[in-house]
Amino acid sequence: MLYVVLFFLAFSLLLYVLLAGADFGAGIIEQFSSKHNRTLTKKTIYRVIGPVWEANHIWIIIVIVILWVGFPGFYNILMVYLHIPLTLILLGITLRGVAFVFRHYDAYKDKTQLLYDWMFRVSSVVTPIFLGVTFGGLISGDIEITANLENTNFYSAYIASWFNLFSLFVGFFFAGICAFLASIMLIGEANKTERRLYVKKARIATITVIILGFLVLAVGFVQEKVFVLSFFKNPYAIGLIVFSALLILPLLNSIKNERRIITRALAGLQVILILLAAFVTHFPDIIITTNGSVNILETVATNQVIKVLGIALIIGGAIILPGLFHLMKSFKMIKILE
Repeated sequence: MLYVVLFFLAFSLLLYVLLAGADFGAGIIEQFSSKHNRTLTKKTIYRVIGPVWEANHIWIIIVIVILWVGFPGFYNILMVYLHIPLTLILLGITLRGVAFVFRHYDAYKDKTQLLYDWMFRVSSVVTPIFLGVTFGGLISGDIEITANLENTNFYSAYIASWFNLFSLFVGFFFAGICAFLASIMLIGEANKTERRLYVKKARIATITVIILGFLVLAVGFVQEKVFVLSFFKNPYAIGLIVFSALLILPLLNSIKNERRIITRALAGLQVILILLAAFVTHFPDIIITTNGSVNILETVATNQVIKVLGIALIIGGAIILPGLFHLMKSFKMIKILE
C-alpha cells in the first residue's frame, strides 16, 4: 500500500506542476506583455482557464494531505523550516484567486480593476517563484535541523535554507517552466492573429527555461550542492535531461508550424522528463540538510495509517479523476483527445 500512496503523491505533484503551472504561467505571460497584448491575453486566459482554475489546486491539497498523514516527519521539517516561503505561497494563491474573480465578476468596472489586474499578474509571477524556492530549500543542503530551535539563530533556522542564490535560481526556473507551459497552451486557444503572439512567447519561454536550467546546475556545481553533484553522477538523471534536450528542436519546429497537439505533447513530455530527472537524482533522500540527507521513507507513518490512506486515495481517485476529466473535456481543455 505504500507504493499506492507514493504513486498518488507523485501523480498529484505532476498534475499540479502541469495544470497549475500553466495556470500561473498565463499570468506571467500577461505580466510580460505590452498593454495591448495584455488585454488580448486577459480575455483568452478567462475563456480557457476560467471554468477550471479552482480545480487546479486540488492537487497541491492532495500532496499536502498525503505528506501530513503518511509522512509526518517529512511534513514537520517542511512546515517548520520552510514556513516562510510556504506562507508566501499561500498568500500568493489567495491574492491571485481574489484578483481573478473580482476582475471578471465585479459589478462595478472602475479603477479598482487596475488593482485586480496588478494583483493577478504579480501573484502569478511571485507564487511559482516561491514554489520553486521551497523545493530549492529542501535540496540546498542548508537546512539546519535542531531540537533546540528556541536558542537557534532565526536566520540560520528559517531563512538561510531558501534565501540563497541556488534556491532563488530554482524558483526562477520553475516560474520559467510555468510560462513555457502557458505559452504552449495558449497557442492552441487563440485565433490566427493572437496565435503569432503566443508562438513568439513560446520561443522566448523555451530559451529562458534552457538558460535558467543551465544556471541552476552551474550555481549548484560551483557551490558544491550535494543534489547537483549527485545529478552529474547519476546516469539516469543525465539521460533524462539529454532526452529532454533532444526534444527541443522538434518542439521549436512544431511551435513554428503551430501544431497545437504535437506541441502540447512535446512540452508536457519535456516537463515530465525534467521532474523525473530531479526525482531519480536523490530519491528517497528528498531533504538535504547540513547534517546529511533525510530519507522520506524513514519518516513514513505506521502500516495501519498507510493502509487506510492508500484505500482513501484509491476511492477518492475513482471519484475525482473521472469528474475532473469530464470538466476539462467539457470546456475543451483536453484537445489532444479530440
